[in-house]
Amino acid sequence: MRSYLFECIDCRKHYAPDEVEYVCPECAREQQPMQPLKGLLRCIYDYESIARQFDADLIAKREELGFDRWMELLPLESADALPPLITAATPLRPAPKLGDLLGLEELWLKDDTGLPTGSFKDRASALVVACAYERDRETVATASTGNAATALAGQCASMEMESVIFVPESAPMAKLTQIAVYGGKLIPVRGSYDDCFELSLAACERFGWYNRNTAYNPFTVEGKKTAALEIWEQLEFETPDWVIVPTGDGVILAGIEKGFSDLAALGLIERVPRLAAVQAAGCAPIVDAVASGSTTIIPEMKPETVADSIRVGVPRAGHWALQALASTNGVAVAVDDEAILEAIALIGRSSGVFAEPAAAASIAGAQKLAQDGIIAPDEVVVALITGNGLKDVPAAAKAVSFPKPIEATIEGVQDFIDQSAK
Repeated sequence: MRSYLFECIDCRKHYAPDEVEYVCPECAREQQPMQPLKGLLRCIYDYESIARQFDADLIAKREELGFDRWMELLPLESADALPPLITAATPLRPAPKLGDLLGLEELWLKDDTGLPTGSFKDRASALVVACAYERDRETVATASTGNAATALAGQCASMEMESVIFVPESAPMAKLTQIAVYGGKLIPVRGSYDDCFELSLAACERFGWYNRNTAYNPFTVEGKKTAALEIWEQLEFETPDWVIVPTGDGVILAGIEKGFSDLAALGLIERVPRLAAVQAAGCAPIVDAVASGSTTIIPEMKPETVADSIRVGVPRAGHWALQALASTNGVAVAVDDEAILEAIALIGRSSGVFAEPAAAASIAGAQKLAQDGIIAPDEVVVALITGNGLKDVPAAAKAVSFPKPIEATIEGVQDFIDQSAK
């Protein structure tokens, strides 16, 4: 097994990998239902040893395209455990036209819409499935608003493993269809994502399933940190000034912070970029905590937003998210649904990227931060585009208008052109 330790983000106690599976047992004694998780575990590697053989030149020469490109910084014994549904590096797209519209001179889109199941969540699910495989676990379960579930179902299918999926019954039909097509054991729940999370914890304990739940399983953060490693390489081994992160449970934010922090621990970067957490106005407990200067997150028990992937009233990685924002001099901002829907169309027509609502929230947030002068025009900004718009077409349809049919004549075409010009 690769050499690493777990460190509790709360009490800072260290554990060997075989001592604990999910969270710090001491801090978990204080855990209450429907509250952010206590005792989340951070993987700590032997950075001094890794630094002697791991640098930018080595990465530049590697031919591997997937997670095996970063094996020194992953908690795996062998790359052979990685699912054949390869989670490869995603494009970092320059977005000059979109940047001009937002008042940003150097804007990049980290475009995860083309990952195997269409979202950033493939990163966490691929690594969790690999870790489950190395531990001889045959069934992996998770609670999800949709994307983590589709990613787990797809990755498990590629490994001929079983997946059990708890989703709120309100999850978009496209995501439910994906899960069913991948053969996941789909369990719709009358309730919220947070209800699904609590139920999945109890079910995994009862039936012995390996739990992929975001943040609860420490390897979800390790999978998501690969986006930060890719950004570093794609910017020619430099770091941006900002990374804009659509935020629900907070684990993507934690993953981005962890990836850049690992690079800093290796002496490969001089600074970790500032992070911006973007939440929907109808579900913004992390933003509220930052605004009040509190280290305590008050859950939003009736979250409301069109962006289902960040409709998370109880951010399970909330404590880690607050630590990540504090350590990077980051900020947290809330955007309303109207701004999110407008951003879907803005991204599409200016860059050709089709983003689902939660993914578009990063651009709505970047726009607000630029308008408020928090992000300077000349700073280098990377916005995470975390999910494909095909995941929720009905929501995207609200962002655009559709023309009426014309008569099948050339005159009809002329009339259409004349009307469009007005």
